[in-house]
Amino acid sequence: MMAHTLSQWRDQGPRQDLWVFGYASLIWRPEFKAAEQRLARVHGHHRSLQMWSRVNRGTPDCPGLVFAMVSGGSCTGLALRVPHEEVESLMPTLWAREMPNPVYDPKWLACQTAQGPVRALAFTLSRRSPNYTGVLTPERYRDIFARSCGRYGTTLDYARQTFEGLRQHGIHDRRLAQLLTLADGS
Repeated sequence: MMAHTLSQWRDQGPRQDLWVFGYASLIWRPEFKAAEQRLARVHGHHRSLQMWSRVNRGTPDCPGLVFAMVSGGSCTGLALRVPHEEVESLMPTLWAREMPNPVYDPKWLACQTAQGPVRALAFTLSRRSPNYTGVLTPERYRDIFARSCGRYGTTLDYARQTFEGLRQHGIHDRRLAQLLTLADGS
């Protein structure tokens, strides 16, 4: 899948930089230095805390959640530019981070930025995926926030870090703000 994605990037033309769309932890913990970052809006997908995590933010017995880009709506995040000459060496690291299991569907999405449109790689989740949670009740979110913890910490900490990372870039995610009130017992 990574080879296919790299092939699609190469097909964009010679010496093209790679743009990656960050919508959650890539905003506050990218693990690579972007040559440029732009506030970007994507239409047709939205940020959603609806992907099961049985390792990073939960366990098989007590699954947690991570964000995914799910079809429908729109999403504001960051378009991160990787210079052409760094793409081949960065891609295995990015792939290991985002795709340790082939859960996401890598897609090229049109991102609108103040400086003009860019085509960015985004890691999306199909509603048909077994990792897609479907609709969760407020009670289920409360339980997950209270109990789920994995290799990188709790689902609640991850959601709070994402909320704060978005806020630092002037992005307000109303749905995430509402979900976080559930952790406070509201």
